[in-house]
Amino acid sequence: MSGSTQDRVKALFIEKLDLKEEALTPVATLESLGLDSLDKIEFMFNIEDEFHIKLPDERVEIKTIQDISGIVERLVAEQKPAS
Repeated sequence: MSGSTQDRVKALFIEKLDLKEEALTPVATLESLGLDSLDKIEFMFNIEDEFHIKLPDERVEIKTIQDISGIVERLVAEQKPAS
C-alpha cells in the first residue's frame, strides 16, 4: 500500500468504476465522472475498506477527488495513536 492518498483514490476509481486516469484530476467532480447516487455510496464503501476508516455520514463536502483525498488523509491521521 504505497503511493499518495490521491494516487490510491485514483487507482480505486480506475479499478472499481473503470474510469480513465486522464479524467481523474484533483478537481474532477464526482458528477463530472458520471457517478450517480448509488455509485457514490458504493465508492465511499470502497474508500472505507481500502483505507480502514469510517467516513462521516454527511458527505455534502465530498464533491471532488481532492475532497476525498483530504478527508481520507485527515481520518487516517486521526486514527494513528499519539506518540
